[in-house]
Amino acid sequence: MPSQPPKSSLPHHRITTRNSSTTTTTTKIVVPLSSLTIPIPDSVAHHHAHPVATNQCCSSVVQTIPAPVSTVWSVVRRFDYPQAYKHFIKSCDVILGHGNVGSVREVHVVSGLPAGRSTERLEILDDEKHVLSFSVVGGDHRLENYRSVTTLHSSSTNDTVVVESYVVDIPPGNTKEDTCIFVDTIVGCNLHSLAHYAGNMVRRNR
Repeated sequence: MPSQPPKSSLPHHRITTRNSSTTTTTTKIVVPLSSLTIPIPDSVAHHHAHPVATNQCCSSVVQTIPAPVSTVWSVVRRFDYPQAYKHFIKSCDVILGHGNVGSVREVHVVSGLPAGRSTERLEILDDEKHVLSFSVVGGDHRLENYRSVTTLHSSSTNDTVVVESYVVDIPPGNTKEDTCIFVDTIVGCNLHSLAHYAGNMVRRNR
């Protein structure tokens, strides 16, 4: 089962920005990767530092997958085919680019969810360090200004530890806790499906 680092232990510092009429305070929240049992280089860990405004929340989910990083990454890096393991997605079309950084995709979700489609931009795709990040730039849903970062790490047993963190606006009428529980559940289901999918790939290649 995916584990979630305790929110109370998140280190942070405040950044205040000003314009002519308003003052906005954001808190940079860093996922406590030190709780993991594998070493995470700073060059990767810094991707999980999210500037979080007062109307946003941030969380993370960790999943261990019994498959090598190369196998898991071959699935995760497919910006054009997230429905391979994200079962809430019905279809995906890349509407700008060719799967490189800056590409934009439009995904349509299955019925029964409080969303119809989501327009998403690929922000990071690092094949060497196994980092992928995308942000939501439009669509028919309530999760505005969503951005996620997924990193893959090899364990001593050649398993893959997947860390996925995110920041998102808290919808009007919802609490921070409600929003995190909802998004954590979706991310956790996706990573559980990824573990099953990658595990099947390993078994087929034996």
